[in-house]
Amino acid sequence: MSEQRFGEFVAVRREGDGHVAELAMDRPKAMNAVSTEMARSIGAACAALAADPSVRVVVLSSTAERAFCVGADLKERNSLSDAELVRQRPTTRGAYGGVLELPVPTIAAVHGFALGGGFELALACDVIVADETAVVGLPEVSVGVIPGGGGTQLLPRRVGAARAAELIFTARRVEAAEALSLGLVDSVVPAGGDRAEALALASRMAANSPVGLRAAKRALRLGHGMDLAAGLEIEDAAWRTVAFSGDRAEGVAAFNEKRKPNWPGE
Repeated sequence: MSEQRFGEFVAVRREGDGHVAELAMDRPKAMNAVSTEMARSIGAACAALAADPSVRVVVLSSTAERAFCVGADLKERNSLSDAELVRQRPTTRGAYGGVLELPVPTIAAVHGFALGGGFELALACDVIVADETAVVGLPEVSVGVIPGGGGTQLLPRRVGAARAAELIFTARRVEAAEALSLGLVDSVVPAGGDRAEALALASRMAANSPVGLRAAKRALRLGHGMDLAAGLEIEDAAWRTVAFSGDRAEGVAAFNEKRKPNWPGE
């Protein structure tokens, strides 16, 4: 396994062929509370992953035993002046936006607490795998703010406007079984199994065409919320980027020759 550190609190790990990258939040003593430094590191790690053509899938994980991420570092936040909070905002947005804008499929591996900004980081991923210990929620209104890492926009896209409103306005925490039934997470596995399941799912995705994966994600993201006609035009544009690619030629050849494809990635 190779590991690259981004500051003190973030590590990017890769095994084998390196097509699956694990972005591990590594501030266990604070249950991955997102400080300014940690936000900056998440943003930097995402920028590096986005620029690496060998990366096909990213897993967002946690090294903290009791939490995926408990959201903003409120101890740090309490020490900031209004002016400092304004200056911090672009760094914070860079972390959440960095995950959201990754051009490859992303999977969150969630256990324990995923609250506030922690749940928003998971919501920024395409798929959320949780274990039985997971507790998720957006409690920001209970401390006088609102979800500011994309939660007011990403949650209704997952569960609908009314359900998102109920969850945000009550600030309630949701345990794993109910989270699955509401669509807040996509699967629930036994305690301690979230990371292994997410990595296994990532490996299955990464076996496919890197050109196809990126184009499919682009079509899914850009087309969401569009009317059908506009969405189909977005899909057609994405199709044109893959239809004449080396990956398409290799995929068809491998199918006809009954072998695994050796993707050129272009």
